[in-house]
Amino acid sequence: MEPKEKNSENVRAVNRALDILLAFTKDDAELTAGELLQRVDLSRPTLYRILYTLETKGFIVSVGDPQRFRLGPSVARLSHVWTETLDLSALAESIMRGLWSETRETVAMFVAQGEMRLCLAEMPSPQPLNFKRGVGYTERIARGASGRAILAFMPGADERLEQYTKDLKIDLKKLRAELDRTRERGYAVSRDELIEGAVAVAAPFYNGRGVAGSIGIFGPAARIGEGHVDALGRQVVAACARLSQALGVKGAGEAP
Repeated sequence: MEPKEKNSENVRAVNRALDILLAFTKDDAELTAGELLQRVDLSRPTLYRILYTLETKGFIVSVGDPQRFRLGPSVARLSHVWTETLDLSALAESIMRGLWSETRETVAMFVAQGEMRLCLAEMPSPQPLNFKRGVGYTERIARGASGRAILAFMPGADERLEQYTKDLKIDLKKLRAELDRTRERGYAVSRDELIEGAVAVAAPFYNGRGVAGSIGIFGPAARIGEGHVDALGRQVVAACARLSQALGVKGAGEAP
């Protein structure tokens, strides 16, 4: 076989192996050979040959009788390396800048830290009247739109609301209603809550483990009226969908 032909065959083999790995999803964590053949365009002998290679490298494991296949520990190791070395601020920078250019309002990204949220990145509005808190700013996750955008989609959050609101003057009945509205429309809204005269609109973004944080838009009520909120909500939801996709979540805009 000529070197060029050999290289081409090697590339095809890699593509086929990747197709097999990408056939597994959260809902299809284990697949039989027959089910894999329905998802990848391979002959049965070729499928088994690639599965054997992937299994020797720890990317696939076989279990049960009848035999089923699932992702192996090497995938988890690569996922851990990717997660630990991921610079979330750098990944989100272009997405946030696009939102900042579209809205000309302050745009910030937050991540959850227990009962708190932390500002990882912020782009202040270029307009003279603006609101900003700065990178490193922390606040209780039950307060403000960017906190409740995370809280609304956290598993089991409703059962722990008393813990999240301890020592805060928050009506739990109203908070539950606001979290329900946030889930329905996909974004949270706050007015005059943390800063008098400020309006915030925020949506969640996701990684492979669930809700990972939120991106919020902040501006004065003089510029962000009732009719403007829904448009900003759609914009921030779309931005968070793009960030979720960059973090490896399919069907961006929805919880994984």
